[in-house]
Amino acid sequence: MSKTKLSPIVAGVMNWGIWDKNLNTKEMENMINVCLENKISTFDHADIYGDYTTETDFGKAFASSKIPREKLQLISKCGIQMVTGNRDNKIKHYEYSKEYIIWSVENSLKNLQTDYLDVLLLHRPSPLMQADEIAEAVLKLKSDGKIIDFGLSNFTSSQTELISQKTEVLYNQVQFSATNFEPMVDGSFDYMQANNIRPMSWNPLGSVFRKDIPQTRRLKKLLATLVSKYHLGSDSILLSWILKHPAQVIPIAGTVNVARIQSLMKAVELELDKEDWFAIWTESMGNDVA
Repeated sequence: MSKTKLSPIVAGVMNWGIWDKNLNTKEMENMINVCLENKISTFDHADIYGDYTTETDFGKAFASSKIPREKLQLISKCGIQMVTGNRDNKIKHYEYSKEYIIWSVENSLKNLQTDYLDVLLLHRPSPLMQADEIAEAVLKLKSDGKIIDFGLSNFTSSQTELISQKTEVLYNQVQFSATNFEPMVDGSFDYMQANNIRPMSWNPLGSVFRKDIPQTRRLKKLLATLVSKYHLGSDSILLSWILKHPAQVIPIAGTVNVARIQSLMKAVELELDKEDWFAIWTESMGNDVA
């Protein structure tokens, strides 16, 4: 059972640093405060974000903010080895040795200027990962108080089963949205519900606003009607669609737009009508349910 209470919607920081918005320390500090003011207290990191620089940038902003550590929750991921000037890697690969996992967490703690992670996730599965070795690392990190809870990211049900045979898995962060709904039909969410694993959803708005294809045109047309009905933005409606699933999915929102952040939690309060929920899925599929 999870010892950490995450906010219903999580702030994704992948784009806060040099990969996109390139926020300076003061701007990042302001973003942290805006999130907290709007009841978004959990922040989703990965060591690789910003070519291994965004954790450090966030840590400086967090230290500058003087916000008490218990006011927020920090998630981070490890395992992906990128080819970048900040690492001596010749090819992109995955590393899940006991020594590396422990070193990576300790490095993230130093960068984030904190004593512990609320949740550690393994970023992507590796064909070479050894469940026993991963479990040893997790046990050591928990006993040393450096992580509270443990989970996975982008793992299939069988890969999750392999790891959970050796250590408790409480989360799996997967791609899930109205346009990428495979986890709810391929058995992934069924497995998670049966095993008390909370899904997190990265890219929760999917490709609705990123692609101009028949699927997104259908959805935008429907959303225009739903916006008028519920008096909320399309973002909130799409997040509400995710939140209605019984797997209790936690969406990770990557926006740095203050107005959008202020509206995100309205999705938690919205009870989407069942037929509207099915209408969104229907327009995404392009056909009625069977």
